[in-house]
Amino acid sequence: MRGLLAIGLNPLGLAIVETRGRRSGRLRRIPVGNGRHGESFWIIAEHGLRAGYVQNIRADPRVRVRLRVGLRYRWVPGAATVLIDDDVLARQRQIVAWHPLRALNAINVRVLGADLVIVHVRLVWSGKPDGSLGRGLPTGRPQPAHRAFA
Repeated sequence: MRGLLAIGLNPLGLAIVETRGRRSGRLRRIPVGNGRHGESFWIIAEHGLRAGYVQNIRADPRVRVRLRVGLRYRWVPGAATVLIDDDVLARQRQIVAWHPLRALNAINVRVLGADLVIVHVRLVWSGKPDGSLGRGLPTGRPQPAHRAFA
């Protein structure tokens, strides 16, 4: 998997999400199931709020997602939101219905997942070829999704 990611290939059914580290400020990349549907990108985080990339998203919602656009892969900026109260299993069934090849990833997430949580990314299609991080996205710290986690 790391070899494919290193040479710039997304394995079938996966996408790459890039976040900014909440402590270090360095860019972090993680492969996730490809949950793209139109202008939205859905992620089922199998380790819930404990996942490093989910904590990074809560600290800074500006992300980039590496998606296949036509025959090429392209970084697309977006604004992410952690949805704590959404029905994870219903959302997962919906993602699989959009594309049946996503079922394998859904099975892995259900088997290996401990505390599932949903992350929604609103994709922002920019005219820049590199899809620069942050263009057209909200600035500042996000509001907590739930008071208990503030």
